[in-house]
Order: sequence, then structure tokens, then C-alpha cells
Amino acid sequence: MPVVKQVNINGDVIGDFELSGNIWDAPVHVPAMHQVVVAQLANRRVGTHNAKDRGDVRGGGRKPWRQKHTGRARAGSTRSPLWVGGGVAHGPHPRDYHQKVNKKVRRIALRSALTLKAQENGVLVIDKFGLDSPRTKTFVYFLEKLDCAKKPLFLVHESDAAVTKSVTNIPGAHVLHVDSVNVYDLLNHKKLIATPEAVRKLEEVFGI
Repeated sequence: MPVVKQVNINGDVIGDFELSGNIWDAPVHVPAMHQVVVAQLANRRVGTHNAKDRGDVRGGGRKPWRQKHTGRARAGSTRSPLWVGGGVAHGPHPRDYHQKVNKKVRRIALRSALTLKAQENGVLVIDKFGLDSPRTKTFVYFLEKLDCAKKPLFLVHESDAAVTKSVTNIPGAHVLHVDSVNVYDLLNHKKLIATPEAVRKLEEVFGI
């Protein structure tokens, strides 16, 4: 079973924390992670983009000049895509970008992402935050002392306004509830800093 460091809010190592091998030492399935990340980014797209084609642009009903004997190219409408003020050829229209991913594939991808983080020594367990009010300086000192200042991801088991407001002011840092854990955020952040309760919740839900 993988073993990671357990630290306190002051950045001091207070012991080791044993992780379950079911999700922290699972086979790394790269195609599954790729499929889930692509689907997750696609599902974020609103798909409301729209461009007017030649049939949607106002005007252009009259033929600009006669067909022959003018010395100019043939033209049937001033709203052709070739004309200034004309419609857009093959422009975007509203569409749904949603991609379905099977539940089994999502679970495999999440286990793979967690395993990858553990293999890269990118996992820390924080004992507790213990903040009564937002304290960004406390988190900055904590991250610098543990060399985790670059894009850390805090995984919490319950909402904590003090923690969320403190981390919001740190560039690249993000707080995520354990119920919202996803493959993209795990791969996009360098370090995963989780509470013991959040780790056990992951093992309980995805360890089967």
C-alpha cells in the first residue's frame, strides 16, 4: 500500500498516512483518462455560437447587375460570402457538444489519475485546517514550506468558507469538494492536498 506524508497547517510533517492500494496503486489506463478529459472539456462548452449564412443576412434579393455583357463576374446576390456584408460560408451554428462516458470508464480513469498522483509523489494529507477566518498568508507559508506552491489542489470533505476564501487569492490553487473530484482537475494540478476524511471517502466510493 502507498504511504504518503501527513502534515499540519504549519507545514510540519507529523507522520505517515497509509493509502488503499485499490485506487492509489491501480493500473494506469491512459486511454480512459484521455477519453474522460476530452468529454469533460467538451461538456463545458455551451454551444451557443452562431453565424449568419447567405440566407440569414438581410437584403440581397435583387440581382446586382445583368448576367452578361458587363465585363464583370456573374453575381446573383450582394449577400454572397464573397461580398463584403455577405453571409458566412460554413459558419458555426448552435449544437450540443455533450459526450457520454460510461460509468465504468470514469471509475477506471479516476483510479488511474489518483494512482498517477501517488506514483509522482504528488499527494499530501493535511491533518486539519483549523481556521476561524480566511488567512491567505497561512496557506502561502504552508505551500512554500512544503514546495507545493505551483498549482495545488485542496480536496476537502466538507465546505469551509475560510479555506475557500484563503485559497482563492493564491494563483493556480483550487479547492474541490470530494464529491466533485474529477480526472481533469487531478491531472491539471501538480499537488493533491487532501483531508483524511476526503481520502477515506474516495476509498469508500471508488475502491470497489
